[in-house]
Amino acid sequence: MEIFQAVTKRRSIRRFKPDPVPEPLLREILEAARWSPSWGNTQPWEISVVTGAALDRFKKANRQHLLDGVISGPDTPMPEAWPEPLKQRYGDVGKQVLTALEIPRGDKEARLRYAGDMFALFNAPSLLLFCVDKAIPREYAMLDTGAIMQTVCLLVHARGLGSCILAASVRYPALIREIIPIAETKAVIIGVALGYPDGEAPVNQFTRGRANLDAFTLWFK
Repeated sequence: MEIFQAVTKRRSIRRFKPDPVPEPLLREILEAARWSPSWGNTQPWEISVVTGAALDRFKKANRQHLLDGVISGPDTPMPEAWPEPLKQRYGDVGKQVLTALEIPRGDKEARLRYAGDMFALFNAPSLLLFCVDKAIPREYAMLDTGAIMQTVCLLVHARGLGSCILAASVRYPALIREIIPIAETKAVIIGVALGYPDGEAPVNQFTRGRANLDAFTLWFK
């Protein structure tokens, strides 16, 4: 797949087919992604690939934590508020998702069911958890992590798979460590759900939006 097409056509998948992703395909993607850039070639990332029974346990427990109202405590603080126009963009995509799912804004039960689906990773058969060592400066390590994460998402798209970068997958790091042996010395940064997209699901088809170029670029000559 041509790189410009991969960048502009890739989208977040919010409903996956249950079909497992073959391990050789996951290895091919990660083998290519390891060439992502990093500060001084430090390559600070550690990626846990979670599938099968371990992932099934995590998805069920993660969803239940949400439904039980367990207070989250992610290793890295997450935004609680957004300035304009970021807040507007965040709200707009939320409206698009609810509209695609035919969920009225006032239907709290249906919205909670959708949130439960999100915490269950939209039925994805694979999860990549990106971690960094707690002993290193988090800010630049997260830049490096973002670089390899984006590379993975583009390679996934190029191989006919789908991905969704999910903060919902890392809100309960203690739960993660109950199921997946991630060391306490590692900070769990973000998770990416992977699998084959359900192409018929409306939530995977709505028109995406992005700010125009002039909204975020300054040119100096």
